[in-house]
Amino acid sequence: MSVASSPAQRSAEADRLPTNRPAGCPFDPPPELSRFRAEEPVRRLTYPDGHRGWLVSNHELSRTVLADTRFSSRMELRRTAVPRPGLTPLLGRPAAPGMFIAMDPPEHTRYRRLLTGQFTVRRMRLLEPRIEQIAEQHLDAMVQAGPPADLVAAYALPIPSLVICELLGVPYADRDVFQRDTATLLRLDATAEQVRAASESVGAFMADLVRHKRAEPADDLLSGLIATGELTDEELAGVSFLLLVAGHETTANMLALGAFALINHRDQGHADQLAALCGDPTAAEHAVEELLRYLTIIQFGTTRTALVDIHLGDQLIRAGETLTLALPSANRDPDKFADPDTLDLTRSAQGHLAFGHGVHQCLGQQLARIEMRIGYRALFRRFPELRLAVPAEEVPLRHDMNIYGVHRLPVTW
Repeated sequence: MSVASSPAQRSAEADRLPTNRPAGCPFDPPPELSRFRAEEPVRRLTYPDGHRGWLVSNHELSRTVLADTRFSSRMELRRTAVPRPGLTPLLGRPAAPGMFIAMDPPEHTRYRRLLTGQFTVRRMRLLEPRIEQIAEQHLDAMVQAGPPADLVAAYALPIPSLVICELLGVPYADRDVFQRDTATLLRLDATAEQVRAASESVGAFMADLVRHKRAEPADDLLSGLIATGELTDEELAGVSFLLLVAGHETTANMLALGAFALINHRDQGHADQLAALCGDPTAAEHAVEELLRYLTIIQFGTTRTALVDIHLGDQLIRAGETLTLALPSANRDPDKFADPDTLDLTRSAQGHLAFGHGVHQCLGQQLARIEMRIGYRALFRRFPELRLAVPAEEVPLRHDMNIYGVHRLPVTW
């Protein structure tokens, strides 16, 4: 005998975060988000733990929340908008030393100040020749091996992994360990034991590296942070952990998913836009910003928790209530971007929220932009006829990961 659910239960189920993308549209967010954005841009959201918080789905209000420090990023106040059993034991407790993205000012400010000096635009631009060299070397290897190739393993993952390793001073020979553990940390279905083991593995790896750099400093970011004398070994390991994970996972997924989108875009009759990307540096800059907006790979948004009662739009957000900002929806807001569901590499996508906004805006955004500009231009210059080696519907998508993208991208030329 079935038991009918109560009105409260039905309401809670209806208020879950939509996660199913439209069939045959791997680049579009769940369609319900468009309706929410138009009808109720701040609406109730039921979290997996039963908490009744809020979903924010338009651009203006998402940007407002990100800019307002009365909305907290602290780890002990965080919730996940989708079930993530591996993270549940970590919630409700303060962030570990160095994990500054899960802290508020002034703790966050202290770390951010030290790191901003390491991630200057000038320093990132000095990396361009090396990034170009890395891209060309991997393209040479693809040519030598011949088609088909998995663009993730052959190109999209190695480029940012090598760059962040060289920048931090991490031995690239150890990449299999941290890439495996990072993938575990981002899996939605990872168990608490798997997350704990992966975290401990990366943590121990970084702690050993910090000890080595203290004994034998080099010309790298980690040695530079050690030289300031302002961080403990535990803090240095935590900061390096964050930079290592963020420095390769997000850009790798943007490179692969972006290449998929560019192939699709060209095949829909926009070969001229792709050609411009390869030839004109300004066109490449526009294209990267548009891909960041259009794809927005932080697919389940980002969360904040109100520290005080605050009015947002037409709603009163009570202190202690959590908000999830649906960034893929915010970046498809027609009030901000004309014809937002169309990929237009010529548009100025200035103001997108793919890197966040406010004090927590992505620290490595300039490096990511450079890697993408170089990566896309080099790839399509070398392989102007690059195409999928399997039907588009057979490309395995990262529905099961916190960061969206493709698990593999089989291509030929």
